[in-house]
Amino acid sequence: MVKLGNFVIEGNGKNDFLGTGRRKASVARVRIRPGSGKISINCREFEEFFKTEQQRQAVLAPLKATGKESTVDVIITVNGGGTTGQADACKLGIARALKLFDPETEPALREQSLLTRDAREVER
Repeated sequence: MVKLGNFVIEGNGKNDFLGTGRRKASVARVRIRPGSGKISINCREFEEFFKTEQQRQAVLAPLKATGKESTVDVIITVNGGGTTGQADACKLGIARALKLFDPETEPALREQSLLTRDAREVER
């Protein structure tokens, strides 16, 4: 059992696969485990955290590319940056964690460039 604020995550952490995604100033730490398809971000429901359909589709892209939408639970802690950067950071983190969870998914993820970090940063 893992406790994040008021949110309690069942399990012992031994079946978890971790991935980190970054985009602009955003950093997402992703934990994937076998489950029923539940996604929580910063102790909130997925639909509550990302309001726009574009951001939701970005986060779900790795799961849809591999067909794992209903077979894994995803727990994400994300901070920094804006909502679009956070969505892209989550996308990369989920893709990296899925690659560890099931190595056979790597070609499908790589084909859609989901394992490639977008290195563009704000110029100052």
